[in-house]
Amino acid sequence: MFTTKPESGESTKLVEGVSDAKTPFTERPVTYASKSPGPRTSKMVPSIIGEDLTIIGNVTSKGEIQIDGEIQGDIRCSSLLLSDKAQVRGGVVAEEIVVRGRLVGSIKGLRITLQGPSHVEGDIFHQSLAIEPGAYFEGKSRRSDDPLAEAKAPGATSPKLARSAEPSSSVSSSSISPPVAAE
Repeated sequence: MFTTKPESGESTKLVEGVSDAKTPFTERPVTYASKSPGPRTSKMVPSIIGEDLTIIGNVTSKGEIQIDGEIQGDIRCSSLLLSDKAQVRGGVVAEEIVVRGRLVGSIKGLRITLQGPSHVEGDIFHQSLAIEPGAYFEGKSRRSDDPLAEAKAPGATSPKLARSAEPSSSVSSSSISPPVAAE
């Protein structure tokens, strides 16, 4: 776009995705210069849930998620990083999971790492699991050749079950509730 005029006898060489060395755009990440951009690029920019953010509900992403805040719900993504201050109450399904914060719920992933400051309460289904010194883990750990396949099978029927379970759970809780029975 902004190039200097070539001297006489010199030719200008254009390369797709790369601009003149004098421009600041030569420092672009590889994903921007790829010839076939798509959702499954190897180095996508992570979605960051900030420290001051609380999400009540499920979170789904095709890429990487970094959580610094709080989530009350299930998480599905390709890669997950729970920072030191993160708090999650729900199930997690991802290919790669690194936990530094607090997680209460089940974890299903290919490569799972519980780092020193982590606090995990729940079952872990994994292909590879690393627990560093100082990590707290309470639950069952089960190795599987494909823990994500096991996560997909129940997930396909869960929306139907979730819809039918919500009304019955609210009805049953109100019928079991002591104040309602006392009136």
